[in-house]
Amino acid sequence: MRIGIFGAGAMAGALGTRWTAAGHELMITGRTAAKARALAAGWGARTGGFGEVAEFADVALIAVLHQGMAATLDRIGDALRGKVIIDCNNPVEVEHFTLVTPPGRSMAQEIERATGGHVVKAFNLCHARVWRLDPPVFDGRRLTVPYCGDDPAALDVARRLITDLGCEPLPVGGLRHAHHLEATAAIVISLLFGGHDPHTVFNLVDRTTVTTSAQPTSPDRRP
Repeated sequence: MRIGIFGAGAMAGALGTRWTAAGHELMITGRTAAKARALAAGWGARTGGFGEVAEFADVALIAVLHQGMAATLDRIGDALRGKVIIDCNNPVEVEHFTLVTPPGRSMAQEIERATGGHVVKAFNLCHARVWRLDPPVFDGRRLTVPYCGDDPAALDVARRLITDLGCEPLPVGGLRHAHHLEATAAIVISLLFGGHDPHTVFNLVDRTTVTTSAQPTSPDRRP
């Protein structure tokens, strides 16, 4: 699969590195050309302009700070119209750890409206260091990655990209649920800023994955 990366920060670097290892072909662009070139060199990939990367991509990852999103979308224009877009971003301010988007609206929906692409929200609940783990495993269980979107084909692409990282895909509904994922990310970000380890995650625990030794003792068997 050909993945176009928009952004050259830590998230782009972590996800792009893992997807390169999984056999995908990458091309990257960013507002800081030197950072994009450095990542591309590490992947054996190419860089290009915003339009070039959009044309190259079967699927695009947009990974920029929310302060730079408007400028990034302006440069993309309608070059990603009809294409799959993965949105891993969080519109969270870090003074009070609240969303900066209008109530009930998500950054993912804004990206879809601006680009005309098929957006899937995914990969937004963890620090970049988590995505560098190969694979991300916690307490013997693969990391569960919630994702949401409206287009079935785009959801299939996201599912594959999640699986390629060694994670467990968890579909959570249509794109209207993206603002719930972004609000959850605000909690994670507040924990990280409060001093929690960067590998701190929320992870779905299904009872069937927990060993019997970890199950609570029934009342009639307590000593």
